[in-house]
Amino acid sequence: MEQRNDTAQMIGDDLDTLYSVYGDMVYRLALVRTRSVADAEDVTQEVFLRLLRTDTVFASEEHRKAWLITVTLNCSKNVLGSAFRRHTVALDAIVEPGTEDEMPDSTVYDAVMQLPQKFRTAIHLYYYEDYSIKEIADAMRASESAVKSWLFRARAQLKTTLKGAFDDEISG
Repeated sequence: MEQRNDTAQMIGDDLDTLYSVYGDMVYRLALVRTRSVADAEDVTQEVFLRLLRTDTVFASEEHRKAWLITVTLNCSKNVLGSAFRRHTVALDAIVEPGTEDEMPDSTVYDAVMQLPQKFRTAIHLYYYEDYSIKEIADAMRASESAVKSWLFRARAQLKTTLKGAFDDEISG
C-alpha cells in the first residue's frame, strides 16, 4: 500500500511539473479556439486528465508538446461541436441596441479573436508557440499550403482590422 501511494505521488508531482511547463500553452490554445474562459479551463482540465491516463511513451519533450497541442485541438473541437454549445449564445455575443456601429476594442488580441477559428489557431501556433508551418499542418491535419494560406489571409484581415488603430499612439 505504501508503494502505491509513492507511485501516485510520483505521478502527481510529474503532472504538477508538466502542468507548470505546459499549462499556459494548453490554456491559451484552448482559449483561442473556444473564445470562452470557462470552456478553455474545461479543455485544459480534460487535456491533463488524458495526459495522466495515456500509455503513450514520449520520445522527447517536442513529442510531448505536439501530443498536448493535438489533444488540445481535439478537445476544443469536441467542446465546440457539443449539442449544448450549438444551442446557446454567449452573453458577450449579444449586441445591445445602438452599439452595432461601434468598433470593438481594437487591440491586437481582440482582432485575432475575431478571426475565423482556423486562422486564430494557425496565428497562435505560429507566433506564440513558434511552430513551423509543417508542424502546424501536422497538428491541424491540413496541408502546408492550406496553413500558409490561412496565415496569409489572417495577416491580411488583421492588417485591415488594425489599420489606424494605433495612429493615435504614434502621433500622440
